[in-house]
Amino acid sequence: MRQNPQRRAALLDAAIEVLAREGSRGLTLRAVDTEAGVPTGTASNYFANRAQLLVQILHRTRERLVPDPVELAGPLDTKVLLGRLVERMRRERSVYIAMLELRLECSRRPELRAELADFQAAELEDNIAWHLESGLPGDRQGVVLLYLAMTGLIVDDLTVPATLEPYPVEGLIDTLVERLLPDGE
Repeated sequence: MRQNPQRRAALLDAAIEVLAREGSRGLTLRAVDTEAGVPTGTASNYFANRAQLLVQILHRTRERLVPDPVELAGPLDTKVLLGRLVERMRRERSVYIAMLELRLECSRRPELRAELADFQAAELEDNIAWHLESGLPGDRQGVVLLYLAMTGLIVDDLTVPATLEPYPVEGLIDTLVERLLPDGE
């Protein structure tokens, strides 16, 4: 397997775009080559098979969705942070949609399901720990409920935004924080 990190990242970014646009059925090594604008067979030099590609896409989505440290600097306010989260997901829409496709694919692939379950459990625990260590309001259960609510909000915002048109996202975030983390903002 090739080890050029920049080429691997470019191929994974191309795979994310294909997965977001075409869904799991459209994700092939050849489609990744085409999207990346590289010679046919290049992706197969980096990924032994489609299953390995899916796992590596999972990890690449994490790299791309991690917030810029600047977003987390200064006085922290849960409502502001969640607003920034929505904006980041809107900017990285294809990455988030690819993650949704991976979730659907794991319902058909037990090996991917185990990888995704471990990955998401670690992500959730990291988010809970960061939230609590940052001195933001709420307890573990409140943070988990906020995570679940924000996941649903983001899915609708990115896939069927008309559903939320009568309900401005900023107002929904304010209400979520006030009801789920009642001891402050």
